[in-house]
Amino acid sequence: DLHYPLRRQRQMCYKRQGMSYSWWEQKHGAHHNHPNVISKDPDIATGAIAFHTEAAATRQGPLSFLTRKQGWFFFPLLFLVGLGLQIDSVRFVFRRAKVTHRWVELPILLARLSLLPALAFTFLPLGMAFAFIGVQLAVFGFYMGASFAPNHKGMPVLPADSRVDFFSRQVLTSRNISGGRFMDILLGGLNRQAEHHLFPDMARPQLDKAAKIVREYCEKHQVPYTETTLLQSYGIIVRYLNDVGLAAGRHFECPMATVTRRF
Repeated sequence: DLHYPLRRQRQMCYKRQGMSYSWWEQKHGAHHNHPNVISKDPDIATGAIAFHTEAAATRQGPLSFLTRKQGWFFFPLLFLVGLGLQIDSVRFVFRRAKVTHRWVELPILLARLSLLPALAFTFLPLGMAFAFIGVQLAVFGFYMGASFAPNHKGMPVLPADSRVDFFSRQVLTSRNISGGRFMDILLGGLNRQAEHHLFPDMARPQLDKAAKIVREYCEKHQVPYTETTLLQSYGIIVRYLNDVGLAAGRHFECPMATVTRRF
C-alpha cells in the first residue's frame, strides 16, 4: 500500500532503502503541499536536470549543451538516483538544524549502509563485490525513478507565487497511468497519482473507486484530468525536458533555428 503504518514506513526507509525517514517525510511532505511549484517542490529543484525554463535559462558553457539534450540523459541518470537518495539522507541527518529522532536514525542508517558492503567484500571477490553493490544501487534507483517520474514530470509547472486552489493544484500537476491491476502492482498505487495527492492517507485499494468520482468532478467543473499509458508518459517526459532544455545558453538565437533542433 501507499501508506504503511508509521513503524513499517520507517522500517522500509531504514532496512530496504538505506534512507532517513525524517528526511523522506520532510521532502515528500513539501512535494505534496506544493507539487510542481517552483522553489517550493524539492522534486523539481535544479540539479543535473532543469525541470523548468527558468532553471534551464541559467545554464551556460558546456553544461548548456547537456541541458539542451537533457531529455535523452534523463533515464540513464536514474541509475544514480539510489546513490543520491542515500547521500542526501546522510547529509540531512548530519546537518546542524534540528532533526527528529536524529540519534535513533543515525546508528540505524550507518549500520544499514555499512552492513551490505561489509558482507559483499567479505564473501565476494573484490571486483564482484563492487559490481554487486553497484548493480543493487542502480536497479533500486532506476526502479524508483522510473516509477515516480510519470507522476508529475512533463506536467504544468507553477510559479512560486501562484494562487491555485488545492484541488486544481493537485490535479493539474498530476498524471495518472492506465493499465489496471498490473500497474497497481508495478507502481504500488502511484498510477493513481491525482487521487493519491488529493487523499494521501487513503489506502491503495480505494484509489480506483475514488478515481471515478474525481474524474466525474473534474469533467463537471472543467478541470483537466490527465491519464496516459506508462510508455506514453515516458515519451512525454523526454520531449518536455528537451523543450525545457532549449532555453539553455541560447538567449539570442532565431526561434525557428531552435525549434528545428528540438529532437
